[in-house]
Amino acid sequence: MLELDQVKINFDSAGLWILNIALAVVMFGVALGIKIDDFKQLIKTPKILFVGILSQFVLLPLLTFVLIILIKPQPSIALGMIMVAACPGGNISNFMTHLAKGNTALSVSLTAFATLIAIFMTPLNFQFYGSLYEPTASILKDVELNPIELIKLVLLILGIPLVLGMFLRYKNEAFANKMVKILKPFSITIFALIVVIAFSKNIHVFNNFIHYVLLIGVLHNLLAILLGFMVAKLFRLSFVNQKTLAIETGIQNSGLGLLLIFTFFNGLGGMAILAAFWGVWHILSGLTLAFYWSRKSLKQKVA
Repeated sequence: MLELDQVKINFDSAGLWILNIALAVVMFGVALGIKIDDFKQLIKTPKILFVGILSQFVLLPLLTFVLIILIKPQPSIALGMIMVAACPGGNISNFMTHLAKGNTALSVSLTAFATLIAIFMTPLNFQFYGSLYEPTASILKDVELNPIELIKLVLLILGIPLVLGMFLRYKNEAFANKMVKILKPFSITIFALIVVIAFSKNIHVFNNFIHYVLLIGVLHNLLAILLGFMVAKLFRLSFVNQKTLAIETGIQNSGLGLLLIFTFFNGLGGMAILAAFWGVWHILSGLTLAFYWSRKSLKQKVA
């Protein structure tokens, strides 16, 4: 088990550049569907905005840290959990919220706002909780992670594409709508293909170590979903918004997490395997939950 912290996922620099570009294009495609009114709508409902930020950027990293203290996973796995929890919500959450009969407009707005503040909150949460836990702090010292460089990369991958995409939509909405239909599925496919190729070259690492992150990844994700739901319930939001917050908190941008792991940690085994597993599992758990809520809503209408 100790050797997991020394395992590296091989990923060449050319592939890493393509991964950077692919994720930036994914974000640009998402931003093409975001309006300035989405942000205005959130400002008009400050309670929902507060609950969304509280759940995703304050309580989820804190819950992750408590979980790490309790189960004491391998340091590289623990750092992977912190990385995933520090990332903003995943883009697929909007589709899942729509399927679950949740508040799709709120989901899109929260994703946009979370992506914007993640430029600073993701590096801040990762550095803070990573340094707070001694076993992960030692890894951070070994790699000499520069928080400024981390912020610069997140800004490049999330911030600039978000601003450019929204600006293009503001200038020419019809053109933006046409572009998003082509860009989004294409870029996500390319991004997924690159990750699959990278991990297929390291299949022996997964065969040897995937069982170490299996239960941890499932538990972590389910707790994140439950956290979002219970926080929304505690603040007496509607059931529609409770579903939305549950999905927004439980569906994280693990693609960004993987990119940061490849860039700053040379594909550190436990981190990369945990983030990769989360990326697969949260799609399964999110779609299952969304399908359940969709069927439940349908039965209530029939009744």
